[in-house]
Amino acid sequence: MHNYRYPREEVLFLLNDVIGLPRPAEGSEGEELDSDTVAAVIEEAARFGENLIAPSNVTGDRQPPQLGETGVTETAGFADIYHQFCEAGWPALGENPAYGGQGLPNLISTATSEIWQSGNLAWALCPLLTFGAIDALEHHGSDTLKSIWLEKLISGEWTGTMNLTEPDAGSDLAALKTRAEPEGDHYLIQGQKIFITWGDHQMASNICHLVLARLPDAPAGVKGISLFLVPKYLLDDQGVPAQRNDLRPLAIEHKMGIHGSPTCVMSYGDNGGAVGYLVGEPHQGLTCMFTMMNSARQSVGVQGLAVAERAYQAARDYARERVQGTLKDGSRVTIINHPDVRRMLVQMRASCEAMRAFAYEAAAEVDRARAVEGEEQARREARVALYTPLVKGWLTELAQEVCSLAMQVHGGMGYIEETGVAQLYRDARILPIYEGTTGIQALDLIGRKIAADRGAALEDLFEEISGSLKACPDAPAPLREGLEKALNQARRCVGHLMQAAGQDPAAPAAGSVNLMLLLGYLCGGWMLLRSAQRAAEREKQSDNSAFWQTRQKVAAAYAEQLLVRCGYLAQAASAGSANLMEIDEDQF
Repeated sequence: MHNYRYPREEVLFLLNDVIGLPRPAEGSEGEELDSDTVAAVIEEAARFGENLIAPSNVTGDRQPPQLGETGVTETAGFADIYHQFCEAGWPALGENPAYGGQGLPNLISTATSEIWQSGNLAWALCPLLTFGAIDALEHHGSDTLKSIWLEKLISGEWTGTMNLTEPDAGSDLAALKTRAEPEGDHYLIQGQKIFITWGDHQMASNICHLVLARLPDAPAGVKGISLFLVPKYLLDDQGVPAQRNDLRPLAIEHKMGIHGSPTCVMSYGDNGGAVGYLVGEPHQGLTCMFTMMNSARQSVGVQGLAVAERAYQAARDYARERVQGTLKDGSRVTIINHPDVRRMLVQMRASCEAMRAFAYEAAAEVDRARAVEGEEQARREARVALYTPLVKGWLTELAQEVCSLAMQVHGGMGYIEETGVAQLYRDARILPIYEGTTGIQALDLIGRKIAADRGAALEDLFEEISGSLKACPDAPAPLREGLEKALNQARRCVGHLMQAAGQDPAAPAAGSVNLMLLLGYLCGGWMLLRSAQRAAEREKQSDNSAFWQTRQKVAAAYAEQLLVRCGYLAQAASAGSANLMEIDEDQF
């Protein structure tokens, strides 16, 4: 079992030199961050993740939570880690100071989130969902709701969940059946939800469930859904959790991975109705929930990066130690000296660096949007919206490949649970599914993010990538040439899909996943172009030549091994729907 170590030097280079630390909004009281402060935060978070969270990963996998008469009891040791996590102030890092948060940029929160997720994906899902609940309440909750619930959620004293899915309503929320009846100043919720991550546990004194339900006068379909805050415990006059609400976990799902995370079947209102409070306006629940979901989607993309980084480190460590093969002089060698093992390791390394840079760039764009107003804010927000399905879809799909390669480097030992890499592969497999499958991300990208504005936000991104090509003359030639070619392929592919929709209405949907992956590889290459340029500049100013040269060589390897995929992805995305849709259903 390898020891996880957060790549501090690479991350700080990325934050300080490639992306740049966000500046506070004009007129705000926020202070500009300096590199020393960021380094101190990163170092402290890394130590916490490496020493406390990471060792618990295998424990959660082998000793999953249990459901008893009093509810769900989490894996032994998880609660102690969580309490130390809260006492150290980590849940409040990027949250609003008006409710007890520390107000650091989203970019810094994302960098620390990678640490928690690499350490123990299943455990870290609990604060991840809470962060999403905070976003939804802060954007859509009434002043009363915010004053009662936000401070406790931000401190981590209480946790949050997202309740969308029902037995008969998976991604099709129009089929949702949970009901909400008005009762004085609150509502009574009745219904059942499934796949509720951290739906019950004993780590916090209260759990705030955000639940989608229908009011009695609700119109049919998704336009008739409202959002409610339904606490595990109702509060007394002093705001302290007291009476148990009418809700309970019925079961814990038996899953392929993330065993340490209790994925619950939740029942609401078995004895008359669970008390809930309306969040936002009636029948606007999907809009409110999408605030939480979009936050979670970028976070799940970071989970893909995090588990891929840990898988890469495991493979690297094993390859350095595993002796196999003999040279002509009779000496034995470790497998890291074999060219094909090198290919896999370099591909994994390049994938992780590209994923990290793009995920952090997307996080920084959220900060940039908050710091401006008017037309520039609208432009930045459109870019955030465009990035979201790419971060979620591309990173989680590429993470599967990295984890699979990690198993391949281990050979037969990778298939043995004791090495730990099999768990990483199993844990990672949920990432392209929850918070919207890869197909849903792709449809969101092509329908809501490209077609809706006739490609304006995407063309804005293309122009910025084109500008970077001109501004990075010192980046490796294979990357500059490959990125220019990929950019042209992406432009032609998007134009073809938009034009083809008139004659073949299913063409955009049929090509959407391949288009999404194409744009992901393009954006990854764009970020490594910027990284390589800055590394080349820094190499001229520094003695640490090996570090700077490695950044450039990894970027060149990305061009050779990964960016070249844009060609066949463009071809597949442009193929149309005929050969997919015209096969008779009974021939499958």
